[in-house]
Amino acid sequence: MKEYIKNQVKKSYETKQEIYNNEELLNKIEDVSKKCVELYKNGKKTILAGNGGSAADAQHIAAEMVGRYGFDRPSLPSLALTTDTSALTAIGNDYGYDQVFSRQLEGMGQDGDLFIGISTSGNSENIIKAFNSAKQKNILTVALSGRDGGEMAKIADIALVVPSDSTPRIQESHILIGHIICDIIEKEIFGNGVSK
Repeated sequence: MKEYIKNQVKKSYETKQEIYNNEELLNKIEDVSKKCVELYKNGKKTILAGNGGSAADAQHIAAEMVGRYGFDRPSLPSLALTTDTSALTAIGNDYGYDQVFSRQLEGMGQDGDLFIGISTSGNSENIIKAFNSAKQKNILTVALSGRDGGEMAKIADIALVVPSDSTPRIQESHILIGHIICDIIEKEIFGNGVSK
C-alpha cells in the first residue's frame, strides 16, 4: 500500500512538473494574476463557479480573497456562485440547472469584473452558459480546466488548461494555480506575500 501512496504522490508531482515546464501556461497564469490585481485596484470583483469538486475549489479561492490568503489585510470582493442554495435551487427548478450560474451573473456581475469558470473536462454546460452571460456584460472570462480544455477553452478570454487527463491531478493543480493567483494579488496590492 505504501508504494501505491508514493505512486499517487509521484503522479501529482509529475503533473505539476509539466505545469512548471509549460511557459505558455505560466504566462497565462501571470496574465490572469495581473488582470485580477488591476480589477481589484479599480474596485471590481472576481466571481467563480464550478460543479462538484470544482464548486469546492470556487468557494475555496473566493474565501481566500474575502478572508485572507497568507497574511492579514483588507478583504477583497469575490463571489462563489455555488454557495446560495436558495438561488441554485430556484433557478434550477424554474429555468434548468444549465442556467444556475448564468442567471446569477446576469444579476450580480458588472462590467470590469472577472469570472473564473472551473471544470476538469472544460465541457460543463452551466459554465459555458455563464461565459456567454459574462461576455454580454463585458466581464472577462477565465477557463480553469484540464484535458484538451474542452468547449470552455474555445470561448474563454483566457484558458488555463492543466496538462492532464486525470480528474484528481487536474483538481490538485487547479488549487495550486488558485493559490498562486491569490498570493500574487496579495503581494502586488498589499506589498507582501507568502515566501514559504
